Amino acid sequence: MKKQLRSILTWTAGLVLLYIILSILIGSGILGPYYVQILMGIGIAIIMAMGTNLVLGFSGQFPLGQAGFMAVGAYVTAILTKQIPTYFGFYMSMLVGVMIAGLIAIIVGFPTLRLKGDYLAIATLGVAEIIRIAIINGGEVTNGAAGLTGILQYTSWPIVYAFVVLIAVLMLNFIRSAVGRHVISVREDEIAAESMGVNTTKVKVLTFAFAAMTASIAGSLYVGYIGTVVPKDFTVMRSIDYLIIAVLGGLGSMTGTIVAAVVLGILNMYLQNFSDIRMIIYSLALILVMVFRPGGLLGTKELQLSVLLSKKGGS
Repeated sequence: MKKQLRSILTWTAGLVLLYIILSILIGSGILGPYYVQILMGIGIAIIMAMGTNLVLGFSGQFPLGQAGFMAVGAYVTAILTKQIPTYFGFYMSMLVGVMIAGLIAIIVGFPTLRLKGDYLAIATLGVAEIIRIAIINGGEVTNGAAGLTGILQYTSWPIVYAFVVLIAVLMLNFIRSAVGRHVISVREDEIAAESMGVNTTKVKVLTFAFAAMTASIAGSLYVGYIGTVVPKDFTVMRSIDYLIIAVLGGLGSMTGTIVAAVVLGILNMYLQNFSDIRMIIYSLALILVMVFRPGGLLGTKELQLSVLLSKKGGS
């Protein structure tokens, strides 16, 4: 119990210290607006990739529809904040987006999550495309393919930081809960899990809905700092981008996902100066990592400060 409490306090102190350091760097101008945008982009990528990893790495399903649920959150926030241009309207729209995304995930989850492998990937991809096409044909509400502009920018880096920490804590506690152990058992052997009394369909749908709701939050944060939203922002390639982060960090490792999102975010930032060969270098870096670390940067391991602290104490 003391070791667990010490670990929690150490993580809390580390997160507060990181926030203070970033605040000083941004406040002093060392990190300008460009770097702040990069920072917020990394935070949103972390939220999306953690949701992808929850479904793919922990429940063993293969989703390609996360971009669709991100679009739900983005458009709900864009529409409602135009009607209620306050922070109350922003957070209310985020809540509404989460509820809609969760409801859609539950409705489509029961029939689609009975599928496996490539069939499930195609089904979830179809769901994302249905959402995107519905937005395009949304008339004056969504402004069709032209999208919505002039959205007030409510998202700031402290808000993104707070949501990254909050969702990471929720994800890790979910995985370590009784339901989380059921999720992992479904990944390891669905038939064996079902024979032990686990309602595998319910577990998979719950996990899928949780990931969809986090994607909706990421979409709300995204439109809150970009200020515009168009349907083409939520194609299958966006889902694949976050899938790459989850695989690179290690399927089954939330802290690995965070590390991978930060590494790729910084790599993309420095490759902006090499626009002609940026994607070649980016792809080559990914190939090298997967060759030498096929299980991802951390595999299925989590960064545990308690282990480091116990080693220091023992030495």
